[in-house]
Amino acid sequence: MAAAGCRAIRKALESSGRRAYVMERRDAGCTSILHYSKACGKSMADEIRPARGKSTKATWIGLFIALFGIVLIRDGIKLFVPTASVRTTELREALILASAALLLFLVRRWEGLPFRSIGIGTSVWWKSVLWGLVTMVLCGGAGIVLAKATGYGGGPAAEAFARLPLWLITVTVFRAGIVEELFYRAYAIERLQALGMNRYVAAGIPLVIFAGAHYTAGWANILIAFALGIILAGFYLWRRDLVANMLAHTLVDFVANVLPRLFS
Repeated sequence: MAAAGCRAIRKALESSGRRAYVMERRDAGCTSILHYSKACGKSMADEIRPARGKSTKATWIGLFIALFGIVLIRDGIKLFVPTASVRTTELREALILASAALLLFLVRRWEGLPFRSIGIGTSVWWKSVLWGLVTMVLCGGAGIVLAKATGYGGGPAAEAFARLPLWLITVTVFRAGIVEELFYRAYAIERLQALGMNRYVAAGIPLVIFAGAHYTAGWANILIAFALGIILAGFYLWRRDLVANMLAHTLVDFVANVLPRLFS
């Protein structure tokens, strides 16, 4: 395809609300655009067509769920029941998992987009595992250094969490690794870019919200979450591999919260 033709297609895509959904790499050229359109199961004409109004509305609703859903659920329950218990933790986890299921439903049914549009299925499994382990080591190392530098000990929130049954701690750890990466990395970054934001701004907005959401354990936890969030967001911008991000996040939390209980 001639360079002029590529430029015309790219311009048409970038004038559409779906531009971030059809390009795996902004600098990958016209061949990648055509390839990704085939992967999405749509013709190039379908991809060039501007997004309908309801798709844009769905995206804003999805962003609200992704950016604020976890905090609203957690703090809403805490507002009515200040003291954490097994029952309230079970309720919190169930509602957060339900919100994640709702977001996935919104992507497929309301936005009408493939899960590749949020970084699922963009890499073969062994690469996801490999890069997930690499990212876990980077995050774990950064977390250890910052915890020692700040004297972070978890505080009352961590003590209350540690008193929960091991099975519930494990569920919470897996939920955090899976849902927080889906919300704060994949969906938020992809859709904020689709709405016209610079990729770094699109990564920075959910990063700040993600870090701030860790306020319950003090300023040191916010700092640690911010540093680890930078690593996870940077990795997602580089690889667009949500599975690897989920694996890395889950393993970091598992080693920090579950392993000590298993061997205590």
